[in-house]
Amino acid sequence: MSEKEIIQVEKIDNVGLIRMNRPKAMNALNPGLLSSLMDALESLDNQDGIGSMVITGNEKAFAAGADIKEMSSANSIEMLKDDFIPSFDRILEIKKPIIAAVSGYCLGGGNELALSCDMIVASETASFGQPEIKLGIIPGAGGTQRLTKAVGKAMAMEMILNNRTLSAQEALDYQLVNYVEPLDEYLDKAINLAQEIARRAPLAVQLGKEAVNTSFETPLSRGLKEERFAFYLLFASQDQEEGMRSFIEKRDPDWQGK
Repeated sequence: MSEKEIIQVEKIDNVGLIRMNRPKAMNALNPGLLSSLMDALESLDNQDGIGSMVITGNEKAFAAGADIKEMSSANSIEMLKDDFIPSFDRILEIKKPIIAAVSGYCLGGGNELALSCDMIVASETASFGQPEIKLGIIPGAGGTQRLTKAVGKAMAMEMILNNRTLSAQEALDYQLVNYVEPLDEYLDKAINLAQEIARRAPLAVQLGKEAVNTSFETPLSRGLKEERFAFYLLFASQDQEEGMRSFIEKRDPDWQGK
């Protein structure tokens, strides 16, 4: 699949719809997909006729995490030099509102991507989680920071330390998402919400988004740096190697704690 096919971009009136398109990999995020997604967001952000954007996947998966097969053999220095994790930061520069339309699996890097958006509309089949602990690592693209601010310390601890997964209704109860809709209606709801926002005063929308994000992220910068350092450091551990190898080999991991 070429990079142009990894995502599909459509304009619906004043809304830009970006669909991630790696169905066989459950839209697992790899450098090509993430880079293409950010390029599309930046392009739409610079178009006068577009007032907001929607990111979606398919009914089975928004994004089921990062592509572990591409990451499993990396070491700490390689991860530190790689642009994959820093690519997530590009979404912070988008001025127009972004809505994640989530159905099915929204896990790991997929959940971190959804958390980086401004709002989330979920289908009834959506499930949200940070299962990195099963691989001997922790979230590295904002999960420990944004998830904690979204659902609170207790639930974030359980999700990150014990692979707790939230159903769509639980995500709504914990204020992780804005709406939960039937499977055949969730994308339309997200697009309609984006259209409503896009019809409002563009400068006020931009500055309103900036003001909310400033309030939300003022204490976040240091946390993100510390999280990223810990994420990279874990690639020097035997448990990271064992976790990813056991995932690929489809067996239970044998943790060593070192």
